[in-house]
Amino acid sequence: MTSGSRGTAVRMGVLALLWGSGFLWIKLALNHGLSPLQITVARCVLGAAVLLAIALASGARLPRDRRTWGHLVVAAFLCNALPFFLFGLGEQTVDSSVAGVLNATTPLWSLLIGIGLGTERGLRPVRLGGLVLGFAGTLLIFAPWQRSGLFGWGALALLGAAVSYAAAFAYMGRTLTGRGTEPLALSAAQLVTASGLSILALPAAGGLAPVRADATAVVAVVVLGIFGTGFTFFLNYRLIADEGATSAATVGYLLPVVSVALGAVVLGEAIGPRVVLGMLIVLAGVAMTRGRGRTAQEPGARSVSGSVSVTSVSATPSVTAAVGEAVSDCRR
Repeated sequence: MTSGSRGTAVRMGVLALLWGSGFLWIKLALNHGLSPLQITVARCVLGAAVLLAIALASGARLPRDRRTWGHLVVAAFLCNALPFFLFGLGEQTVDSSVAGVLNATTPLWSLLIGIGLGTERGLRPVRLGGLVLGFAGTLLIFAPWQRSGLFGWGALALLGAAVSYAAAFAYMGRTLTGRGTEPLALSAAQLVTASGLSILALPAAGGLAPVRADATAVVAVVVLGIFGTGFTFFLNYRLIADEGATSAATVGYLLPVVSVALGAVVLGEAIGPRVVLGMLIVLAGVAMTRGRGRTAQEPGARSVSGSVSVTSVSATPSVTAAVGEAVSDCRR
């Protein structure tokens, strides 16, 4: 193995660990005194601080026009503030391992949205089959026909987070990417905006209640914000720049595996064979949907095929490669 390939493997492993462990840190923060909205605020603020520092050190300048900031408000809500809150809300009743598995459905929703918007054309049967297979795996995970199934408001909140990511990818691909703003600066600006949105929501969602967090909760949100939200974007940015979107996409398939393993080892979460089978089916469906198809984007545009991830798996080929360079930890 060459030194370059070893470096790529190390970065992919670190990314998978940091992103996949995000669900564990959320669970720990919840269990030790923080509310979903308090976690969201801390995560956005700390992540924004990291990205701002990196952007300033590299000489990147934040956007200055009102139109871009207007689009950033929508993107920050859909890609950061809302899904971050929904993950905290969902994990109040659902295991962190299951949260990671349900997050893996993001590319399926991205493809479905692309079909609805007309940006996905000439879909091959294998991609449509992957879409059906992926949602069949999701249904197996929920198992609404069983009393022991996961169908409930917590799981629906987690699924809502995945849908929100997918909608964000579609929106950013149409309004923010390829507009001349440095991707690193755009991402920093997006997390700054998400910080403002989440802080404004504090009075409405009980976020101003006294903080009763212990040391474990503090460590959890610090790791989640600084590493799981800030540094992971920079690592993913470098991975895409150095190795291309395909290598970055591979990380997405490791996230649910990491979340399941950490949930079992650290929290003692028991994940049944039905959920494991559902996860494998979802990942197989996602792999099938990643085949190239004709889209409404420019003929020469590169397919991201999954390079957009935040605490998430990855986006679908309907999203341009520029999105992958601009998203500030939308996964995930």
